[in-house]
Amino acid sequence: MTKEQFAKALAAQGISLTDRQKEQFDHFFRLLVEWNEKMNLTGITEEGQVYIKHFYDSITPAFYFPFDQVKSVVDIGGGAGFPSIPLKICFPHLKMTIIDSLNKRMSFLQHVAGELGLEDVYPVHGRAEDRGQEAGYREQFDLVVARAVARLNLLAEFCLPFAQPQGHFIALKGADITMELNEAKKAIKTLGGKTRKVETFHLPEEAGERNIVIIEKIEPTPKSYPRKAGVPAKKPIL
Repeated sequence: MTKEQFAKALAAQGISLTDRQKEQFDHFFRLLVEWNEKMNLTGITEEGQVYIKHFYDSITPAFYFPFDQVKSVVDIGGGAGFPSIPLKICFPHLKMTIIDSLNKRMSFLQHVAGELGLEDVYPVHGRAEDRGQEAGYREQFDLVVARAVARLNLLAEFCLPFAQPQGHFIALKGADITMELNEAKKAIKTLGGKTRKVETFHLPEEAGERNIVIIEKIEPTPKSYPRKAGVPAKKPIL
């Protein structure tokens, strides 16, 4: 996917990029490749592949959810800047918090935000299980996003505590998630969520099937969740 094809594909979905936004994507690509030599950010570094599998893929939730109607967003486990930075470039009004357990990735994101001139980007070092119990983060966000972090029942425990009631959690998932959705039903309900829709589509150029799971937070998450770091992975809600 060339830069021009990328811009055209987004325009077809109602997202028109300005010259400045196109420049920001180009700059982000170059920074990603440069920093990837020093730290492991991504296994995908070829320009066309980055544009389709990282940039375009990160923006797909906006095809199905009104990002112009939310302000505060938190990306859980988004250490290389996906989906947070592409979404922030497309929707500059967003206040974007990014939480990741690897501190050096936060340095990268701080640098990216500065270099691209992105305001209201807040990289936060920490584990979702810990930050999700802190008053400054718990139930403070209109929208929570996470891309390819963990299975949905586990991801729900990491993410739903951050969404305010009537807010939303969007999980960006790969192909064939029927089993995962069934497995996650109890966890989503326990944590105060309700699955509103699942959108299945294919990335351009046969780059693979994707699923977007949109979950609404219909009631507060019980205080006992998220459990202590490491516990959700060992004893997922089933």
